[in-house]
Amino acid sequence: MIQIPFNKPHLTGKEAHYMYEAVYECKLSGNGKFTKRCQQWFQERYGFRKTLLTSSGTDALEMCAMLCELQPGDEVIIPSYTFVSTALAFLREGAKVVFADSMKRNPNLDAETLEALITPRTRVIVPVHYAGVACDMDAILAVANRHGLLVVEDAAQAIDSYYKSRPLGGIGHLAAFSFHETKNITAGGEGGLLVVNDERFVRRAEILWEKGTNRAEFFRGEVNKYGWVDMGSSFLPSEVNAAFLWAQLENIEDIQAKRKALWQRYWEQLRPLADKGFFSLPDIPEYATNNAHMFYLVLPDLETRTALIAHLREQGAQAVFHYLSLHSSPYYHSRHDGRALPECDRYADCLVRLPLYYDLSIEQVDSICESISTYYR
Repeated sequence: MIQIPFNKPHLTGKEAHYMYEAVYECKLSGNGKFTKRCQQWFQERYGFRKTLLTSSGTDALEMCAMLCELQPGDEVIIPSYTFVSTALAFLREGAKVVFADSMKRNPNLDAETLEALITPRTRVIVPVHYAGVACDMDAILAVANRHGLLVVEDAAQAIDSYYKSRPLGGIGHLAAFSFHETKNITAGGEGGLLVVNDERFVRRAEILWEKGTNRAEFFRGEVNKYGWVDMGSSFLPSEVNAAFLWAQLENIEDIQAKRKALWQRYWEQLRPLADKGFFSLPDIPEYATNNAHMFYLVLPDLETRTALIAHLREQGAQAVFHYLSLHSSPYYHSRHDGRALPECDRYADCLVRLPLYYDLSIEQVDSICESISTYYR
């Protein structure tokens, strides 16, 4: 019987109050005071040029892809070791996805392989900050600048994390965050955020967000009427979700402090086993900070990972693997160019995630670590 689940969404105690406030004021459809409050918070805290709440991280990625104005056959480089939404957003725009391998030291996109993937059709590079740890953004931006490419950060897991003192999501031309219930903060189960750092995309982003209309400009008094002026969709979240998110943002310092304490406890308890070569611990490069989104182990092979997961389950703790390499997926493997991506495949076979959430206790972390020690004894 599972006694320690892999994830449990945290409630600060103010979510229901703010949600009731939104309901009582009869403003439910989005872009009300809680939406505006959340967007302003992100802009002020992290210096983002423009932010727009979305119904999910997937929606935010789809808006990024639309803003890139891709043509059929244009190429977009993304890591194969990522969630399917990263690829789907660009495939829907008619682009060809070119998969990049991960680094040996961590699952992030290997910037050293980028140059070889560039063709005359390349338009966008999409670094995914896995586990909230920054990709090597200087190297990625250098390649992008040499070839005149856009950079879209998939920062789904990267809230409150930094690259050389710059907040993740604030470095590329565009970025997308997720507030799914498995993330550090949530908008009530689902939610996301589009970040626009390049002035060229600000006006159109707002139009796409408003279902292809210039409605926002009308309400600001910038036009005397509004109408259908572009493509778009219903990307706005409910005001109830924005109210839920606001309660989480108010408590982000406390949430982050607790998660980091749990992460550090895992590190200290499991370091002796890692030093003996049983597995690798998460890698945090010098240029990156740790937002404690995830604690993972990289085991030597699939058989060991399967056995360890089964052992932890028997001990009452739920550990889980993560992505399967997208380049070898049933949907896309026939479209892939045939290149081997060994590091992506290694993480797909060998990476296991341990429980990490606000309501987890230090004692439970110790129990999980003791169960792992027992397995190796």
